[in-house]
Amino acid sequence: MYPALSTAALARLRQPRPYPAVSLLMPTHRREPDNAQDPVRLRNLLAQAEKELQDDPGVTRERRADVLSQLERAVAEVDLVHAEDGLVIYVAPGEHQVWTVARTVPERVVIGDTFLTRNLVAARSAERPYWALTVAADRISLWDGAPERAAEYTADGFPLTRSLEDPDAERKERVGDLPSTFQDEDTRNFFRDAYEGLRTVLASDPRPLYLIGEAPAVSLFEETGSLPQGTSTLHQGGLGHGPEAAVRTAVAPLLAAHEEAVSTTVLAELDAARGRREYAGGLDEVHQAAKEGRIRLLAVEEHYRTVVRDYGDHLEPADAADLDSRGDIVDEIVEQALETGAEVRFVPDDALADVNRIAAVLRY
Repeated sequence: MYPALSTAALARLRQPRPYPAVSLLMPTHRREPDNAQDPVRLRNLLAQAEKELQDDPGVTRERRADVLSQLERAVAEVDLVHAEDGLVIYVAPGEHQVWTVARTVPERVVIGDTFLTRNLVAARSAERPYWALTVAADRISLWDGAPERAAEYTADGFPLTRSLEDPDAERKERVGDLPSTFQDEDTRNFFRDAYEGLRTVLASDPRPLYLIGEAPAVSLFEETGSLPQGTSTLHQGGLGHGPEAAVRTAVAPLLAAHEEAVSTTVLAELDAARGRREYAGGLDEVHQAAKEGRIRLLAVEEHYRTVVRDYGDHLEPADAADLDSRGDIVDEIVEQALETGAEVRFVPDDALADVNRIAAVLRY
């Protein structure tokens, strides 16, 4: 299984590497017959990477052998049978990483002293990740989810489990002192431990939170401490062990409602910004504002991609075969906006049709 694309993982990937750090990106396909071309394209990209390393006078023989070995190991981990929409391979002296993303990426090989991360940054932003916490008296699980996947989170103390067998239950029953499970102090302590673990997770990786469990369990957890604004709850038990598909199915209606509310709010903010003259619409204006660090809120249609040539003061549409073209200009804008503290929201296709698929609320 490929690793989860977290904020911490992205921060580590963006750190400088010993030269040469190789980034290999390739669009992939989920279904037949389109996925038949993926192995061929991957072999061609590998050949290109090897040739560039061979021809680079700045790469010593030892470094070249190390990086090529890492590249072989990375490719051995690629699973094109279960591909998503994009494949990203990073190799550098002593390390290799393989990532698959639910967003297409341009086909390219880049060699430098850092990895090319803009496509991963944009993919994670577009992925709309969430946390789903399933609560019960004997098990509390945290799920790392997105619209098309979910996986149980196994750090920061999760999952929390305990036995409900009380060795003193018979005596308590005789004297009439057998409390409800969710009034029991041991249960309350169990929920407090989970709450503290959740706080740690949200502090490092804030996301929308969905709280799932039978009504008494959800109520007790809500009483344990304050939850992020906008937390949604679902009264449904039996999901502590998943499976992943069941968690995703349970969350799907909540996620759809959240996304609809976010899109409505974003479009309203864009309209208000027009009146304040704090608005940029279309690729040229938004690109310039991103370079200047003026974007407060960036809105992009979910599947908007375009190929351009950058003439410095403006962008022009280009053919993908043009050697000077840039096929990930949208991802670059997303990364620049995030780096300057902007909020980035992906909205449904055609929501921004009147402004060329991309718009922004400016700081000034």
